[in-house]
Amino acid sequence: MNVFISGGCKNGKSYFAQKKAKEMSEAAGCPLYYVATMIPHDDEDRARIKRHILEREGWGFITIEQGRELSRILENPVVDSSGVFLVDSVTALLGNEMFDDEGNYVETACSKVSEDVMNFAEGTGNTVFVSDYIYGDADRYDHLTEEYRKSLAAVDRALAAECGEVWEITYGMQERWK
Repeated sequence: MNVFISGGCKNGKSYFAQKKAKEMSEAAGCPLYYVATMIPHDDEDRARIKRHILEREGWGFITIEQGRELSRILENPVVDSSGVFLVDSVTALLGNEMFDDEGNYVETACSKVSEDVMNFAEGTGNTVFVSDYIYGDADRYDHLTEEYRKSLAAVDRALAAECGEVWEITYGMQERWK
């Protein structure tokens, strides 16, 4: 079963997702993969990655670094596509595709990421997707930020429709919507 988890920053999404993926892996008796999508750009990013690595230490995750083209993981002969995957996060995955290495905006990123995560969900059937809820922070945003928010909303809606469970994590509390 695929699972979609959304919530605000630093509200416990990653821990909840790790716990959920671990339970799924144990129940199915299959490998447990952590798909790290963040491509670090500064010391804050590197510190966040280091914290996440420490948080999942000893959980049995096999880490796969994949900041773009998520479905390419399924082409890797070493990866067991029947395993359980934790994709953390859809938010970073979209950002990586929406802005290239030179910072240029890529208009096709939304459709590319939507198609990619749907293919991945269908190809695995046991993925926990984590995404950030970024829709209620301010009244107005610049054009590119608004395009990013709209694109993430579209990807999130597609995943929520595809997944068997949908969760929202707010202030450490879990609400199951589906």
